[in-house]
Amino acid sequence: MSTITSLLLVGAGGFLGAIARYGVTLGVSGVVKSPFPVATFLINVSGSFLVGVIGALVARRVTASPEVLRLVLAVGFLGAFTTFSAFEAETAWMIRDGRAGLGAVYVAASVLAGLLAVRAGTALGNAL
Repeated sequence: MSTITSLLLVGAGGFLGAIARYGVTLGVSGVVKSPFPVATFLINVSGSFLVGVIGALVARRVTASPEVLRLVLAVGFLGAFTTFSAFEAETAWMIRDGRAGLGAVYVAASVLAGLLAVRAGTALGNAL
């Protein structure tokens, strides 16, 4: 596969991932009012789960084009969908605003839930 094809696949996935992230953020913020960044948390946990699923599927080569699947979904879509930079900024803002305890809960919950989601996604991907 050529470099330009790889870049286009990642770009297409990234375009869709960014739109999906924005949509989830709008949807969650319209329903949930909380000082805890619920949308970012849900995005990162679901992204971690999907990384596990895709990684397992690519590793098992369950598709004729595992590299295309990896580039479009894992690198492109999930790279744009997940929000580690937003996670870091929101944590810093909680600490700055005197809510260090909430920030610590957010960090611990995000890391633990993300790790569990990757394991669950891997299990599902291996079962498919």
